[in-house]
Amino acid sequence: MNDVKAMLNKMNITQAGHLPVVAAFCRKIGLADTVNSAVPTEMAVDVGTVVKLMVLDTLSGRSPLYRLERFARSVDRSLLLGKNIPAQAFNDTTLGRAMDAIYAVGTEKLFSQVAFRAARAFPNDMDMAHVHFDTTSVSVWGDYPLCNEQQGQLQVVNGHSKDHRPDLRQFLVKMLCIHHNIPVVGGCENGNTSDKTINNAVLTNLSKYMAKHGLCEGAFVYIADSAMVTPNNLEALGDNLFISRLPFTYKETKRVVLDAVREGKWIKVKTKTPSSQRRKAARYRVCDMRVTLSQKSYRAVVVHSDAHDKRRQKKLTRRLRESRENAMGLLNKARKVEYFCREDAKAAAEKLHSEKPAYHSCQCRVEEKLTYPKGRPPKNKERKVSKVRYILVGEVVKRLDEIKRIREASGCFVLLTNTPIEGEMAHSPQDVLTAYKEQHGIERNFGFLKDPLFVNDMFVKRPDRIEVLGFILLSSLLVWNLMEHVMRQYLKRTDSVVPGWDHKVTQTPTSFMMTTKFKGVLVVEVDGEWRFTVPLTSEQRQYVQALRLTEDSLLRKDQTEFTRHQKLPSEGL
Repeated sequence: MNDVKAMLNKMNITQAGHLPVVAAFCRKIGLADTVNSAVPTEMAVDVGTVVKLMVLDTLSGRSPLYRLERFARSVDRSLLLGKNIPAQAFNDTTLGRAMDAIYAVGTEKLFSQVAFRAARAFPNDMDMAHVHFDTTSVSVWGDYPLCNEQQGQLQVVNGHSKDHRPDLRQFLVKMLCIHHNIPVVGGCENGNTSDKTINNAVLTNLSKYMAKHGLCEGAFVYIADSAMVTPNNLEALGDNLFISRLPFTYKETKRVVLDAVREGKWIKVKTKTPSSQRRKAARYRVCDMRVTLSQKSYRAVVVHSDAHDKRRQKKLTRRLRESRENAMGLLNKARKVEYFCREDAKAAAEKLHSEKPAYHSCQCRVEEKLTYPKGRPPKNKERKVSKVRYILVGEVVKRLDEIKRIREASGCFVLLTNTPIEGEMAHSPQDVLTAYKEQHGIERNFGFLKDPLFVNDMFVKRPDRIEVLGFILLSSLLVWNLMEHVMRQYLKRTDSVVPGWDHKVTQTPTSFMMTTKFKGVLVVEVDGEWRFTVPLTSEQRQYVQALRLTEDSLLRKDQTEFTRHQKLPSEGL
């Protein structure tokens, strides 16, 4: 019995869940090493370890910053961090100094270095032919007085709210992604900065950054929303290729849409978007046209979708109603006029018919209006007519051809691009549409950044701390999406599947799906070695393999540099 008690005293059992998988993946991409190389300090707890713990915290549901020490106490720090660091070392002072050191180096610069090394860890899996850029607003509650004082620091102010909360202050998060949704450049911007201005700053440095990945101008395509299309931004592109949406504020947009509808030279295209029980996949037709902006010619791919934009349909319905009301007004006004001769009435009818209020016309005919003298009409005799006048009688009819044309035009949007039709970087109209539709991947990223499961309300009030928190969230997003990407690439390459939801197999697992498979996993540590309290199931091993990890890597058995008994001061700093 004494032997059993002694053995139990040596054992340390902790709830692990999916965190060993995330920690092993962070080591695989060199997260902590990259941070430590860029942010050297003399702190007892290195900044890379602090960042790694914050990423683990974020991907476990994220607690407020002031509870990071509590999170550290709840996990096996030796297993996840590779160092026997006391939980109290992750106090507010440690966290504050680490954040200050990161801010001094530059959050955008540091994140680009982390993302660059992560991409290099999987050189054959990264498709950099298309890079996607977008921004989103992050709304916060409170005044944030410290974020409005000094120029050059992040300004949390009122601006155009993409969350439809103009009453709240906000700051912006920008992101440049490869392979649909893997961020490689990102950071925070003032809450009232225009997307057009942000695009211009990104385009100015785009060629320099992509050159680090071995891509020169013209070897990749920059994809962004309509805020990119300004004369300054088009000039800043240089020789880079791009795809964007041409807004309807340009006259050329309306012209090219009407020309495409009038000519009717549509090409049906197929997209990879499948139909579901809730939503039917849209069907698309494209037409390749040309537009001229700032005296320069570009390709304009007019796209018609049968899934009409609701706002544009409401606007069209309102215009049709107004057109009918205008036509009825003209007809009612014409009905009140009496003409002395039939020819004058016919001329008025023809004139009324020629006055076509947009989508309706007045179909009129001339009728006689007889007036009889007063008194009782004579019996058995024809009634006398005192005077004859001519009036217009008719109805309002729809101009069906025009309404059909405008309905077709209302389902169109225009993609602006300078990609060639032939050659190495050639993009057919279908390729242009497919590449632009991949922009939804970056929208999913913004959903992650605002998901309350991962991101709670901001608990920091200083502009520099907010920027560093943005760096942590972007780093967490990088790890999260990269894990999903690696799994899918492995399954595609090996033509295999893993268990998904409801006992169904899938070739497109998500990172969240992976986390649910490791729920309840416990690890036990005895004399510096770890074991799972229960061996991993076949399902869990499939996910580990798809992530290109091993069970030993989850338990750090392949980490020869790890020293279990390395002690650090409990006071942290």
